[in-house]
Amino acid sequence: MPLKRLCFPGESFRKRLSRGSTFVRADADWQHFAGTDWLSRIMDVEIRDRFHAKQGRTIARWTLIDSGGSQKVVYLKRHYCLPRWHGWMALFFPHWAWSPGRREYENLGWARSQGLPVPRTPAVGEFLGPWGRLQSFLAVEELSGMVGLHEAIPAASAALPPQRFAAWKQGLIAELARLSRELHRRRMFHKDLYLCHFYISEADTQQVPDRWQGRVMMIDFHRLARHRWLWPWWLAKDLAQLAYSSDLPGITARDRLRFWRVYRRGDWGAVAAPPRVIAWLIYRKWTIYERNRIRREKRIQE
Repeated sequence: MPLKRLCFPGESFRKRLSRGSTFVRADADWQHFAGTDWLSRIMDVEIRDRFHAKQGRTIARWTLIDSGGSQKVVYLKRHYCLPRWHGWMALFFPHWAWSPGRREYENLGWARSQGLPVPRTPAVGEFLGPWGRLQSFLAVEELSGMVGLHEAIPAASAALPPQRFAAWKQGLIAELARLSRELHRRRMFHKDLYLCHFYISEADTQQVPDRWQGRVMMIDFHRLARHRWLWPWWLAKDLAQLAYSSDLPGITARDRLRFWRVYRRGDWGAVAAPPRVIAWLIYRKWTIYERNRIRREKRIQE
């Protein structure tokens, strides 16, 4: 559904400085679910379902029901305490995304335009207060009936016979490699490329799909960025995150090797420089993640 622009920071610099401005976009049907006064209360409405707060930001599951009984479920991300310099940059350059909510909204829009499977974003807002105070929000539709791969892989391992599970993994690995390459060949990097940020239908943990393409969704694009010059480092970081998060029941070293082989197929030069260099960087970053995990566990035990 096309987006409707409600407000845009096109006011004069003096007005933005003294009174602030608002950038908001929402689906045409958003108001039917959120209410006519939704914009005035979006940052204050109390939501406790799967609520999580950290460092001036919150995320919670928000169930909206319109007058006809139809339901829309979103995850509402709100950012309350953003660096003041971000607000000043938004003041001077209002057409660029300086808040996390607006930035992730634009990143998801870019991914969608490239054919990558991502959730819909029915509403986004950036509030620039007087003298550079900045807040933002983003509503992301829930992937109903879907689970993250960190849960789906162990579930499939327990539900499927060994031979069928091996076939299940082979198809899934090929799709993960394809999606990763689609990002990286454009010099775009997720920077949170853990298995928990890939989702599949819960029903697909009980069967072997005929084809995996179009059945895997990607989430959390708030850190997505393009790196034209330092891309080998960020590519290695993305793939090391995948490798690190693959320490799950049912995943073996052979599966990781299969991913690497599939990822390298095709025009390797369009993705990276010498494969051995990238492989070494991935290994180094992976060992750093493992070392940090062990240190955290020791601190918890102490």
